[in-house]
Amino acid sequence: MIVLARHGETEWSASGQHTSRTDLPLTERGREAATRLGGGMKGREFALVLASPRRRAIETAELAGFTPEIDPDLAEIDYGSYEGRTTKDIRAERPGWSLWVDGSPGGETLAQAGARADRAIKRALAADGDVALFAHGHILRILAARWVGLPPEYGASFALDTASLSELGFERENRVLLHWNSAISGA
Repeated sequence: MIVLARHGETEWSASGQHTSRTDLPLTERGREAATRLGGGMKGREFALVLASPRRRAIETAELAGFTPEIDPDLAEIDYGSYEGRTTKDIRAERPGWSLWVDGSPGGETLAQAGARADRAIKRALAADGDVALFAHGHILRILAARWVGLPPEYGASFALDTASLSELGFERENRVLLHWNSAISGA
């Protein structure tokens, strides 16, 4: 089984700004939610714990009680010149724009991000046991699409909140989504 953990809230995730290379810390609310993620993963043993190289993913893993290995394949899709901009702002210039259809000028293609997701899946499958991946909204959505054999752009169909847990696994020999976008509640 592969557990996907999206990082906690940052200033830009709260405002809807696309964040890839910009290395923002978690907000206080994001730190609290990341700590709750640890409660949602309590009692689970992982053969491998990986995190994106971005501070927000590493901090989320650590607050959840894990010391992850860094995997560059889990970095968020590169938004190119749309880094730091909101969808609303981009659509003022490009009506109807969608990352999933149009991409980002100077950014990474969905095919490139899909190839990274495939490498992360291959690495997870090679582990001797369950795996936890701490990363970002778009790359985890692409990873889920690739897990079930869909092209990367189908990640558009998987909404994913900050500080949420999802599980990928098997039903017999078929790759399936076992749980998706689960919030961990608590005080």
